[in-house]
Amino acid sequence: MHRTGELYGQFQTLEQQKESSTLGMWIFLVTEVLFFGGMFLTYTINRHAYFAAFGVSSNTLDITLGTINTGVLIMSSLTMAMAVWAAQVGKKGLVTGFLIATLALGTVFLGIKVVEYKQKFDHQLIPGRSFDIWYRVDHPTPADDPKEIAFEREELHKATLTDPDIQSHGQLYFSLYFAMTGLHALHMIVGAGLLIWLIKESLRGRFTPQYNTPVENIGLYWHFVDIVWIYLFPLLYLIDRHH
Repeated sequence: MHRTGELYGQFQTLEQQKESSTLGMWIFLVTEVLFFGGMFLTYTINRHAYFAAFGVSSNTLDITLGTINTGVLIMSSLTMAMAVWAAQVGKKGLVTGFLIATLALGTVFLGIKVVEYKQKFDHQLIPGRSFDIWYRVDHPTPADDPKEIAFEREELHKATLTDPDIQSHGQLYFSLYFAMTGLHALHMIVGAGLLIWLIKESLRGRFTPQYNTPVENIGLYWHFVDIVWIYLFPLLYLIDRHH
């Protein structure tokens, strides 16, 4: 295989190369939809079966951090779209700037997710032998709002009346929570690596109005990852939310 400039040897024109690359990316994203779809289906079935346990488990999540992260990802989609536009119109400096902004926003998202995961460790909400859905209400810290703790305890008591096996079904919720958000975070990390490569190439002035396929294709991937979160947020954070 040989290349002439940005045209790979198996293609006759840059337009043909771009169409083939874009088609390949869309096919890949369809397989990703199927991949995440199985997890969404599993979540939906178990949510229907153990609605009370999933409801009280959802209420333990930090809605503020989840909302901030949603806004961060929406902003990153905007900066990614602007990077694609800048590449298409030949504004090379803006391409790099928007790609760096997208990477920075993605890093903020992952940082907030680390904070959320630490909260789950602190509250004994990691699936396994030490899992205890009552831990937070039984071991409040000085920073916890007494009214919020009292409300959470009342909700747990109500849920237990509906579902006596609240402990194991709550553990099922958090197993799905970590599986779904962890897989999403892994895709974010992959996306961050791709953005770093794009930034390096953009600094070399590689992307022009004639050749910007990598920016567009990685942009499609980034938008897909953002859309997945738009579905994860209401499913995991807003289900049966009371406060």
